[in-house]
Amino acid sequence: MPGDPINSYISQIQSRAGQTLSPEAVQQMRDSLAELYGLKGSLFSQYVNFLNRVLLHFDFGPSFTNYPEKVSTILFRALPYTAGLLLTATVIAWSLGNLIGLISGFYNKRAWATVLELAAIMLYPIPYYILAISLLIALAFWIPIFPLSPTFLPGTMNWQQFKLILYNSVLPALTLVMAGFGWYVLSMKALTVATKEEPYVEFARLKGVSNWNRMMGYVFRNAALPQVTALVLSLGAVFSGALLTEMIFSYPGVGQLMRTAAGAGDYNLLYGAITLSIIAVATAGFVLDLVYPLFDPRIRLGR
Repeated sequence: MPGDPINSYISQIQSRAGQTLSPEAVQQMRDSLAELYGLKGSLFSQYVNFLNRVLLHFDFGPSFTNYPEKVSTILFRALPYTAGLLLTATVIAWSLGNLIGLISGFYNKRAWATVLELAAIMLYPIPYYILAISLLIALAFWIPIFPLSPTFLPGTMNWQQFKLILYNSVLPALTLVMAGFGWYVLSMKALTVATKEEPYVEFARLKGVSNWNRMMGYVFRNAALPQVTALVLSLGAVFSGALLTEMIFSYPGVGQLMRTAAGAGDYNLLYGAITLSIIAVATAGFVLDLVYPLFDPRIRLGR
């Protein structure tokens, strides 16, 4: 990231005051800001102090652009918007995609199953930003069902504000669902087609087990194991999709904060957002290791 946040801040003060500060005043202000922002000393000492603040106190210091507000306060204010939008959209995309992929894979010789697969194949390779901009033009400009830019009421949460947040989140959530939907359909269909040819599934068919019971009890429970892994890792990496989504839809979440911080040289805020993303991904992997035995009896029984 090129640029010096202290120089930028001093330039802002001078432009607001309408006058140029003396070199002594600038140097004194520079020293004070460097100490305040943890930028004093060598790079190694700065890094050690940064780890000490983050690991022991989860303190990233004040935001450069929103001084004296703390970075942690800004992040935790934006986190519910990002987590609520991306977690919900990811779970919906996973559920719908796997359900349709399971049904189309189990009945893969039917004509309608081929149509579903073709729809997923056409949807899957579309870049997310193209899909998002197309839906934004179609459903917010041509047919103004949803707003071009979201509006949120300040203050504590109430029913009116909750409805407004829900209304402004529909279009971003729809694009995220459609973006992830195609991959889940195709992957689940491939797993289902392979699993339903297994001897135990064929034996269940010969024993007279109904199609529904074979599909849900024999095929889905085994084909879903890789998909559970993909879901947990997707939940942990929601911040990766937050940046592009919130930039396109002007959504006030962590991704929008990262964009603002990168443009303004707000290192502390950017460090905080990236660290939060790393913690989310690592925690998701840890949770997966803990809960995977619930889905796979081979791990639970040590086989």
